[in-house]
Amino acid sequence: MLAILSHRIYRHLFLAQVIALVGTGLLTVALGLLAFDLAGADAGSVLGTALAIKMVAYVGVAPVASAFAERLPRRAMLVLLDLVRAGVALFLPFVTEVWQIYVLIFALQSASAAFTPTFQATIPDILPDEKEYTRALSLSRLAYDLESVISPMLAAVLLTVISFHSLFAGTVFGFLGSAALVVSVVLPSPKPSKPRGIYDRTTRGIRIYLATPRLRGLLAVNLAVASAGALVIVNTVVYVQAAFGLDQQAMAVALGAFGGGSMIAALALPQLLERIPDRTAMFGGAALLAVGTLAAAALPSYQWLLALWFVLGLGYSMAQTPSGRLLRRSAHPEDRPAVFAAQFALSHACWLVAYPVAGWAGATIGLPVTAVILALLAGGAIVIAFAVWPANDPEEVVHSHENLPSDHPHLVEAERHRHVHAFVIDDLHTAWPMKD
Repeated sequence: MLAILSHRIYRHLFLAQVIALVGTGLLTVALGLLAFDLAGADAGSVLGTALAIKMVAYVGVAPVASAFAERLPRRAMLVLLDLVRAGVALFLPFVTEVWQIYVLIFALQSASAAFTPTFQATIPDILPDEKEYTRALSLSRLAYDLESVISPMLAAVLLTVISFHSLFAGTVFGFLGSAALVVSVVLPSPKPSKPRGIYDRTTRGIRIYLATPRLRGLLAVNLAVASAGALVIVNTVVYVQAAFGLDQQAMAVALGAFGGGSMIAALALPQLLERIPDRTAMFGGAALLAVGTLAAAALPSYQWLLALWFVLGLGYSMAQTPSGRLLRRSAHPEDRPAVFAAQFALSHACWLVAYPVAGWAGATIGLPVTAVILALLAGGAIVIAFAVWPANDPEEVVHSHENLPSDHPHLVEAERHRHVHAFVIDDLHTAWPMKD
């Protein structure tokens, strides 16, 4: 897998991702401590509101940003957004009121909502080979998992010699380092597309996404991932410290078990996806998540929780990692930024549903019932995915164009307006063809 790092442009972008992730991880720790410093016992509600603001920014800003991304040079846009994120983080140590946290978090996460889909849409353009791109997706998944383990440990070490306000400096340097690495390489420019109105550009990614059967299935899988992931992210601390009476170290180990399962799956996926379809791997991962979430309703001990969280980590990575391959297959290069932005927004909309269920239900009706509710949500999502994403999902699809004249350039060598090619939703193909 690491052989992909011999590609210079990808290596610089991957390192940019890693450095920014570490900075973001330090931000997460510092933000929690800042919330406690300002709000005391109400810190949880402050963080919950900040998390909701983050998701709203992701869902609302990403499609709008994608409408402008295709018009701007990618390198300049990514560097500018990194500088904006660094500038916002620079103000966080000087916050004295809770409302200031909310404003700065919205600004920072809005920049991230523009940065991340643009960054993700650039990778398939610099790695056109399917195997290389798959390795890049797995390596990216590993980076996220490692960040969730390394950043808290790094923060704990730094807090022995500096105050938590100084952790924000690490976030600033992370974004500046990311900008420096991006500016050090030449990135492909967005593919030119025909002029469109702002509404058309803003909604194009979501329209392509929802008109493509495999992507409708991906959306359902996203809901299964969010349902199980929310149980782990929101309620691990409740399981470990309230239900089992253990300490913060035990909670860190539990989250490490989840991350470890995810990393092992990410390492295995490049070879696995050479033998089985993306759909099979993702449905298998989603099934692990649904069954594992249901099992969480009857956890007898901390040791069982560690084993179960490891299994959930396996399913989490299996269900998520191949999604970039689906998005790449489902759009022309000029539409990829919009489609990646649609995935970013819609997947976080699933988290916006799952987070409140995991938090509010866990606090009011208890963890066992909450686990059952989230498992049912994940199971229902899998049923929907099976229904909307057919098992026979070829890249090339036989279809016809009854509304085009016979001399249209698209119909060269076609028989009676009927032909076959790699099919994606675009101006000439506005709906998926019905099966004969």
